[in-house]
Amino acid sequence: MAYRNLTQKEINQLQAAGCEADDWGKVLTSAPAVDHIQRVRFSGTVRFGKFGREFEFPGGLRKHAGIHDATLHNVTVGDDCLIENISNYIANYEIGHDTVLENVDLVLTDGPCRFGNGVSVSVLNETGGREVLIYDRLTAQIAYVMAMYRHRPELVKVLDRMVEEYAKSQESTVGRIGSHVFIRNTRYLNSVRIGDYAVISGVNRLRNGSVHSNQAAPTQIGHGVIADNFIISSGSHLTDNATFTNCFIGQACHFGHGYSASDSLFFSNCQGENGEACAIFAGPFTVTHHKSTLLIAGNFSFMNAGSGSNQSNHMYKLGPIHQGILERGAKTSSDSYILWPSRVGAFSLVMGRHVNHSDTTWLPFSYLIEQQNTTYLVPGVNLRSVGTIRDAQKWPKRDARKDPDRLDCINYNLLSPYTIQKMFKGIQLLKNLQHSSGELSDIYSYHSAKIRNSSLRKGLDLYRIAITKFLGNSIIKKLEDLPAGASDEVIRETLKPELLGGKGKWTDLSGLIAPKELVDALLARIENGEVADLAAVDHAFRQMHADYYRLEWTWAYDKYADFFGFPLETITAAQVREIVERWKVAVIGLDEMLYEDAKKEFNLASMTGFGADGSREEKELDFEQVRGDFESNSFVQAVLEHIRVKRALGDELLARLRA
Repeated sequence: MAYRNLTQKEINQLQAAGCEADDWGKVLTSAPAVDHIQRVRFSGTVRFGKFGREFEFPGGLRKHAGIHDATLHNVTVGDDCLIENISNYIANYEIGHDTVLENVDLVLTDGPCRFGNGVSVSVLNETGGREVLIYDRLTAQIAYVMAMYRHRPELVKVLDRMVEEYAKSQESTVGRIGSHVFIRNTRYLNSVRIGDYAVISGVNRLRNGSVHSNQAAPTQIGHGVIADNFIISSGSHLTDNATFTNCFIGQACHFGHGYSASDSLFFSNCQGENGEACAIFAGPFTVTHHKSTLLIAGNFSFMNAGSGSNQSNHMYKLGPIHQGILERGAKTSSDSYILWPSRVGAFSLVMGRHVNHSDTTWLPFSYLIEQQNTTYLVPGVNLRSVGTIRDAQKWPKRDARKDPDRLDCINYNLLSPYTIQKMFKGIQLLKNLQHSSGELSDIYSYHSAKIRNSSLRKGLDLYRIAITKFLGNSIIKKLEDLPAGASDEVIRETLKPELLGGKGKWTDLSGLIAPKELVDALLARIENGEVADLAAVDHAFRQMHADYYRLEWTWAYDKYADFFGFPLETITAAQVREIVERWKVAVIGLDEMLYEDAKKEFNLASMTGFGADGSREEKELDFEQVRGDFESNSFVQAVLEHIRVKRALGDELLARLRA
């Protein structure tokens, strides 16, 4: 934009409007006139554009663009902005167009600043050792590698160097407030970069950070918020006295009601209210809504913390050095407690107080229940829980990211090579317990936990059903375009994997499910310099995410021989029919378990508290008016529809194979 010096007439006009300047020669404009500027003090170099529009505020109030009652020092103001009632001053800032700053105390950039880039977050271990350097485009996957792969120190050094180079490129003595930004009733902004369409209202303090925002995903920071050394990603919403120190906040996160966090990472769609976080790695969909809930020194994702949940990372010996992992989908009930170090398997539920450092990595979908200070483990039981399936359905629906540039790779699959490999291992583990302790033992011991005989046998059955469902789903999907009457040779050719990289162990990189072989190969390329920068690292993870289903099939391809007894290299149509028949039994059987579990929400015990002053008939009628009847429930309807669709899908493939 071309700027010019003020004419003497314009200077006289501004002086008549109560304006003053240290040096009028450093006050520049791109506008044809200098109307709508009153009681402004200009210091250093100040540039401004035209003031040609009106703003309409809630309630119908209209205000004309302009600058009133403000002190500006080394500031550039874009076209059609409204700046008024700046009680202290604005210094060292570029302000975009169509932006409003009203009733603000102090806005400045104080010396060279990187706006949160390069801040070191001591995640998981409060005393250090797993620091993650945050930057504008940090993803859950890159952060996971930086925090959890400390056994590869050269890799961490390379990634840290990449972040440092990026942070250095962002260093400036001038901050930026974007276009269409609304900042009102805010006390203190120091060295903060604010993206377009952000809304900053009633904030107490923002210092050394970046607020990313755009038209598709505006970010809102509201009443009483305090944040120091931070990066906030697009589409997030912070309000009601939330407090953050040394934190990264991912896309579409929501925090409020006095939530506080320090040295923590929160990725896409996390939510926090009332509670506290310290040194946590909160992967996508980590949610806590309750007072007295403390998340500390833990790695979580797809997690819901019940009221009063907390953990201990300090055993009063060498300091707060312990950490724990709740794998994806794990949940804690009200007043649950875990003494770190511990590890809870995927999609498990923790109830009660657990102090024995259990490790249930290879027994996913379990319950951990405390009875008389003893941890009892119920393997696989969460597979038949209606709550687990409801969670799996709601996560993709609750992905609130509106930004077309989504940072985190998120895989929502409940059954995947990551969880199915654990079930294979879990079956072997449970069989070994039976063999070593005897099939008639009442109680089995595993990693400081107890497993009852009946629970072990049910766990074996549930894991087999889930594996049958997964492998059946995979082969049916692979054969969905198989022509009727296809020969065995055509079937075998159709089933051949497209990619070779999916074999072996799979891992969950905080939302991204991928073969460890491919992850390790990428990390080796980073170490030896083949991957040049952070953008290239991110692209490689995105490619793994895009290839998920083809890689999944490569992994599943080898499992049919182990589980069903015949390899796909020599499979026949008759053997495919056998798999599909067993799949139908597994899918429908599991859905019937879910159906029965859902019924518990409609039994007489669940009606306690309904029909407060009436008879049993009135209680049932009151319950039905509030909750509806069982058969009309949307989830029940979805289960019944799932049974119908899956039965039809299996029958259709069987018909093609018989043809």
